[in-house]
Amino acid sequence: MKAFLVLLLGAVLCLDSGSSLQCYSCTSQLSNSNCKTKVDCKDKETCKTDVIRVIGFFNIISKGCDSSCQPDYQNFSVGNRNISCCSSDLCNVNAAGSVRYSYGMAAGIAASVLWPFLHNRL
Repeated sequence: MKAFLVLLLGAVLCLDSGSSLQCYSCTSQLSNSNCKTKVDCKDKETCKTDVIRVIGFFNIISKGCDSSCQPDYQNFSVGNRNISCCSSDLCNVNAAGSVRYSYGMAAGIAASVLWPFLHNRL
């Protein structure tokens, strides 16, 4: 009987303490570095990252907890929207790839506009 009680106590101690999922949270930020606030999600919520890219100009980043997160990608003529979901602590840390993409597009557009002027002067 003592062995059973020791095993039962061990099992109870090993159970998840009910800690909630943590996600980064922000609303309509232009930089991922402004999305470092940590929040505790409610039961059955996942982390969500929503990035709207206006090609060549800027990104709008929103992060947080969501009970009905559905990954999605929408392509528009002037940009796109990418919604991603994940379910481990602080897994929605990264939206930096989208920021680099926007700056790269801006540099590419600027170079293509300036090329004829620079080419004629050489």
